[in-house]
Amino acid sequence: MRILIVEDEQKMAALLHRGLRRHGYAADVAHDGTAALRLAAATAYDAILLDLGLPDVDGVEACRRLRSAGSSVPVLMVTARDGVFDRVAGLDAGADDYLVKPFAFAELLARLRALHRRGGDARPVVLEAAGLRLDPATRRVTRGEAEIALTSTEFALLEALMRRPGDVLERDTLLERAWDMAHACRSNVVDVYVRRLRVKLDAPFGTDSIETVRGVGYRVRPGPAP
Repeated sequence: MRILIVEDEQKMAALLHRGLRRHGYAADVAHDGTAALRLAAATAYDAILLDLGLPDVDGVEACRRLRSAGSSVPVLMVTARDGVFDRVAGLDAGADDYLVKPFAFAELLARLRALHRRGGDARPVVLEAAGLRLDPATRRVTRGEAEIALTSTEFALLEALMRRPGDVLERDTLLERAWDMAHACRSNVVDVYVRRLRVKLDAPFGTDSIETVRGVGYRVRPGPAP
């Protein structure tokens, strides 16, 4: 998942960004509503964490403008305001959920997963392709009875590929799904991480899960392990 964090408090934004990256999410940060609307118009996000109190366009107005522009991206309001009026205003403006600060990070992750399940096409709970099983909720990858340990970025890249088994995904598409804007001009990072995945997913088992499509990108082979 790629998340847009809209938070004017620098320390909180950095904490959210670091926490989401640690759990395998790609995350971008906007510190005001104007920047958030610009990023949301240019990038396909899976969810937006939107602070209510922003210095220019507040969260309610930003959400209202998103919906007026036709955006259906799930919006999770994250704010210190816990009054009924504030919650109603946010939800009426088009927010999908509301989380009051302070909150447990585990709850934030659970709400993001719930929003992701509700948005767009129905998604399988466990992904299977090329003899691999990937569970997004528990962050586990297995081949048969063997569990394979992956870093958060490796996991995000494999999940992006396994969401569309058999489809060729361009490097830029994989960058959007597994990395944030800091890597926007570094398509070679995809090649580096695909090599790392092959070492972990295939080398010990004599399999060939990820196919290179020259000049285009990569795909996970559908069906059983090749």
